[in-house]
Amino acid sequence: MTIARLKNELKSGKVVFGFEKTLKNIKLGKAKTVFLAKNCPDDFRNKLKGYGVEIIELKEESDELSLICKRPHSINVISF
Repeated sequence: MTIARLKNELKSGKVVFGFEKTLKNIKLGKAKTVFLAKNCPDDFRNKLKGYGVEIIELKEESDELSLICKRPHSINVISF
């Protein structure tokens, strides 16, 4: 279900990749949901949990997320 939701959001084109951009968008009130890779660093995970946004922890690792998102680099954090 969560990967299907992620794929649906990817089609919308309003997705942000990366911890720094996600954190910035959370602070600006633009990001409501955050997807975290299974192997996302704990410090990223802990910082994002303090902001009250929906956090979805995926069972896929960052390399798998890059394939799903069709990106040439590994992805730990995705938000929309």
